[in-house]
Amino acid sequence: MSAGPEQVREMRARVVEELRGAGVTEEVAEAARLVASELVGNAVRLCGPFTPVVVQIARSADEVIVAVHDPEPTALPDRDPCPPGNDTAESGRGLWILDALAPGWSVRPTPFGKQIRCRLPCRDPLGEDAG
Repeated sequence: MSAGPEQVREMRARVVEELRGAGVTEEVAEAARLVASELVGNAVRLCGPFTPVVVQIARSADEVIVAVHDPEPTALPDRDPCPPGNDTAESGRGLWILDALAPGWSVRPTPFGKQIRCRLPCRDPLGEDAG
């Protein structure tokens, strides 16, 4: 997608819609929506408005994977040194959100830029492993 405001709104809605259709809990679907939104927002801040990005969502028995590809291999995510509760910080909360929702997220180079990949634990509504 070209990461403009309308496309980002559509992406957020589609992430939730697709994951609900795959039987993911509302909580996990909303967490995936937030993670995808933060990653696309970071790509726009690093690469500029209407940056071409690819958002991939996959579900396995025990996790949801959110991966966002952008075209800038050298612009890596950078955590603001201010803690997330700091009221004076104007930005930089996105990586703290990733750490909370998807600890162990990773960045890897691709032939067309980079991919940031997050894994969110996924359990069924009864608390048992989905499958």
